[in-house]
Amino acid sequence: MSFRLLCQPAMAGILAVRDGMRDGRAGRPAYGWAILTDSASRRERLREGWRAVARIFVLAVVVDTIYQIIELRWFYPLETMIVALTLAFVPYVLIRGPVGRLTSALKRG
Repeated sequence: MSFRLLCQPAMAGILAVRDGMRDGRAGRPAYGWAILTDSASRRERLREGWRAVARIFVLAVVVDTIYQIIELRWFYPLETMIVALTLAFVPYVLIRGPVGRLTSALKRG
């Protein structure tokens, strides 16, 4: 079950690269920075990011639930949510912004 520690962040990274390149081509600010500083578009940007990683998040929840039942013989919902967020959404947010900035810089230069 340790494949989840590599597979799920990798999938989130792939989606983050795709969306970051779109941001860079469109000239939008870095994703994480826009979430923190632009209160007008914060909600829209969070929804956009959530839509992108929703499948990976659900997959992370399912895989972690199966892991807990097999290994721990019990289900811990809070732990499942923490693991799913850590493996799906955090890599997405951390990768999307720099990829967008890099794409934007390459487009200009």
